[in-house]
Amino acid sequence: MKRKAFIEKTAKTLFELCAVVAIFAVCAITIYMFMKGAPALKEVGVFDLLFKTIWKPTASEPSYGIGFIILASVVGTTTALFLGVPIGLLAAVYISEMAGKTTGNIVRTAIELLAAIPSVIYGLIGMMVLNPIMFRFEQIIFEDDSSHQFTGGANMLSAIIVLTIMILPTVISVSTSSLKAVSDTLRAASLALGATKEQTIFKAVIPAAKSGILTGVVLGTGRALGEAMAINMVAGGAVNIPLPFNSVRTLTTQIVSEMGYAQGTHRQVLFTVGLVLYIFIMIVNYALLRARKAGIDDVD
Repeated sequence: MKRKAFIEKTAKTLFELCAVVAIFAVCAITIYMFMKGAPALKEVGVFDLLFKTIWKPTASEPSYGIGFIILASVVGTTTALFLGVPIGLLAAVYISEMAGKTTGNIVRTAIELLAAIPSVIYGLIGMMVLNPIMFRFEQIIFEDDSSHQFTGGANMLSAIIVLTIMILPTVISVSTSSLKAVSDTLRAASLALGATKEQTIFKAVIPAAKSGILTGVVLGTGRALGEAMAINMVAGGAVNIPLPFNSVRTLTTQIVSEMGYAQGTHRQVLFTVGLVLYIFIMIVNYALLRARKAGIDDVD
């Protein structure tokens, strides 16, 4: 009994230590980001930095407006989620509810392999395959428009497609696990009441798995917001209003593109860009986690 009590106490202490380390890491990152990012807000001005749209950090009269950059991140992430979440959820339904055991395992393994592909590979494939296709569409659509600046296919639409593909493995994997965790008793009860298999899936199983599905959405959102390398390779990298065929730059690609040579105020502003991204991710995750909690309460 003493040995068992010692093991339990040791395990409890270890778990508490891990929790403290995790909390300390989040607090340390938060404090560091505010320390490095806040000075530029005072020097440049909150309104000028967040809402102006001209980015010319190396000009004789520098301008540090990141309005279009923030908008590109919001539009790209939101559109990728609107496209990726329904596709991911339906794929998860097929794997967990409709596919045979062998077929489901094969598809699930393929999706897990898709999640293991490095971001730079997605960017490389997008640059070599997707961008030329987008350029062809661009030529067809703007053939008679002499004012349009052709981007070679490196545009907002390419970035959205790549982001959508990149979040699919996360959404599918988490949603599949959540659907499989739903008790078979619920399915049997729904079928016994006369519901079809499709009605059972969409009106009983998915609502019961809503909490886990929202967790997948949270993780997918983090992947989309935090992606830099692949988007840097396919989006063109220009500070523009985020229209489908415009070359754009997001918050993450902004930091990646210029941190290597930035100095002085320019460098401080890039840390502020990182702070904006950090706050934005925290707000989105908090909202989705609140929705997840509300989903749990509804199920209860």
